Amino acid sequence: MNSQPLVSIIIPFLNPGDWLTEAIDSVLAQTYTNLEIILIDDGSVDEDAAIALKYCGRFPGQIFYYMHESHVNKGLTASRNLGLSKARGTLIAFLDADDCWMPAKLTEQLSLFEAMPEIQVICEASLFWYNWNDVEKENSIMHIGAEPGVYNPPQLMELLYPFGEGQPPCPSGIIIKREVIDRCGGFEESFSGIYQLYEDQAFLFKVYSSEIIYISNQVNNLYRKRENSMSSAANNLEIYNTVRKFYANWIENYLTKISGHNPAIDSLLATFKNSLVYTETQPGIAL
Repeated sequence: MNSQPLVSIIIPFLNPGDWLTEAIDSVLAQTYTNLEIILIDDGSVDEDAAIALKYCGRFPGQIFYYMHESHVNKGLTASRNLGLSKARGTLIAFLDADDCWMPAKLTEQLSLFEAMPEIQVICEASLFWYNWNDVEKENSIMHIGAEPGVYNPPQLMELLYPFGEGQPPCPSGIIIKREVIDRCGGFEESFSGIYQLYEDQAFLFKVYSSEIIYISNQVNNLYRKRENSMSSAANNLEIYNTVRKFYANWIENYLTKISGHNPAIDSLLATFKNSLVYTETQPGIAL
């Protein structure tokens, strides 16, 4: 019997093409091997579903395929929540279907959990990249906007976006203990459609408010930059403020629900909401 903790990797996908193959292969190349891969089909074309099913056939009992009822598109939040409902691991990691991991990603993160058993979540830096073979565009490391170390709640709420100026982590760089999901709940399914841009931030906000988190400067995940990403689409459609207002209202309701009013946090929220009013009057401000 394997004494190492099982890690469940949740990969939702919607028409990623060959990028899905790259994502899955990067998980299979991990030096840590006690893992399962949960593929969530969010209404993809038949060809991409076939890629997922091919891997399930090659790795029975380790790679699993699920789709929403009637093969409908329900968005990232519903897809990640479906994956969470199927996950068997005591540790949960997320990988977007157009991103990849370096081989040591899980090994290094599990070493941190072993060294610091009190931490509940690990967030690492990310490499913003364009492609394996695209040498014309320069890749860059995106460090999280907080120094490496352990943070008690709600310290990161004050340091990272939206209340702080620091860059938040990318989902593909996060690993989380299962009990955190049980305490915080999963992803907020109201963040769908145009509001999907902030689905990961809403989840992280819940985590910042209640969990002990380790910020790592390791870089073992590759975040693919592409022109038709959700953030680019938001800029093109000029819906930035609409989405941010929705997020601000959600934050206010969530904070009231969990703890009433904390004067310091209320002040940060007021500053954030005031920034929305300012950007409305400044044409051309982009995300």
